[in-house]
Amino acid sequence: MSVDFSGRVAIVTGAGNGLGRSHALELAKRGAKVVVNDLGGARDGTGASSAAADEVVNLITEAGGEAFAHGANVAKFDEVEDMVKQAMERWGRVDILINNAGILRDKSFSKMALADFQLVMDVHLMGTVNCCKAVWEIMKEQQYGRIVMTTSSSGLYGNFGQTNYGAAKMAVIGLMNTLVLEGQKYDIRVNALAPTAGTRMTEDLMPEEILAMLKPESVTAGALTLVTDDAPNKFILCAGAGGYAASKIVETEGIFLPESEQNPEAVLAQWDAVVASDGDRELESGAKQSEKFLTKAMQALQGA
Repeated sequence: MSVDFSGRVAIVTGAGNGLGRSHALELAKRGAKVVVNDLGGARDGTGASSAAADEVVNLITEAGGEAFAHGANVAKFDEVEDMVKQAMERWGRVDILINNAGILRDKSFSKMALADFQLVMDVHLMGTVNCCKAVWEIMKEQQYGRIVMTTSSSGLYGNFGQTNYGAAKMAVIGLMNTLVLEGQKYDIRVNALAPTAGTRMTEDLMPEEILAMLKPESVTAGALTLVTDDAPNKFILCAGAGGYAASKIVETEGIFLPESEQNPEAVLAQWDAVVASDGDRELESGAKQSEKFLTKAMQALQGA
């Protein structure tokens, strides 16, 4: 099956370099009209330049595609609104949003300034919120939307020196989970990508021979899978070096304790049953957890 994005309009944030650049170029190659967003700052978020985004636009237009650059700082909603407004004025719709923009301010938690924690949260979390908010009503009105959150193994599993980045990257999973529920009836599908790639973000963190294996294009294959017409929903796709896997948040079946035994001693006594994985399942919403526990409680009452 050939994947084609002809007639689709895509916004890719942080698209001047690395993963975003790869996503934008491949979307355009497959027919999408692309907004190439990039503030053009350094890896730590300082500075600004339009050069990288302009280069990507030139590559797209020289190949016969349509694109324009926009330097919105995703952490500033008014700038994001202007970017989306320009896309609507030019092309009349927004079908795809890939939230890719990001910065790093790595330090151990003991040494990290709270200002650096806040800035990383502002770019990764609030930047994603701002972009989703700016396109949400458009996607609802047109009854179609595909949104990708860029999460990270640092958020899903942890990584030393990245409390700020990890917290932000896990937060976008929470954002995804609820947007999935609110967008379902409008055919807005929201998924997350957990990439491993050799980019500006990782260039001095890994040896050259390893970086050579971590091509952004490998991750882009996953990103584009998540924005097709037949895309999944509420899916966390891990991608890198040619590997693709699903990451899942599951809950064990657990136990029920009567009121007289609802104490830490009783919980510890049945810990093996609490953590037993034979009944693991993904829950469709937070309400399903309440439903499960209340069902156990009702069954216990009826059996009393």
